[in-house]
Amino acid sequence: MTIFAKVNNGIVSKVIVADDTFFENFIDDSAGRYIETKEDGSIRNHYAGVGYTYNSEADVFIAPQPFPSWTLDTDTYEWNPPVELPTDTDNSYKWNEAEQQWVITTINQ
Repeated sequence: MTIFAKVNNGIVSKVIVADDTFFENFIDDSAGRYIETKEDGSIRNHYAGVGYTYNSEADVFIAPQPFPSWTLDTDTYEWNPPVELPTDTDNSYKWNEAEQQWVITTINQ
């Protein structure tokens, strides 16, 4: 089985799982095209999800921008926060967009 993302105007609208012969008889007259994706991200950088962007020049899927302040690294196609995530493994963090900082959500002991 193969996984395909339906892309229209650069945006993934659906993801389907199909066998290799599916498209031999499949008729889809709606706009867009199907592009293969893999769950492990081994092709096109990421596993495509609904709402992801497809960059045809780089042939990659890009996750939606998590926060307005985050920037896209065009080498890895990952979103990066303006402040690096703390590296301590004792706590869990979440991004606070209003304060532009990481805040502790769980203190692990």
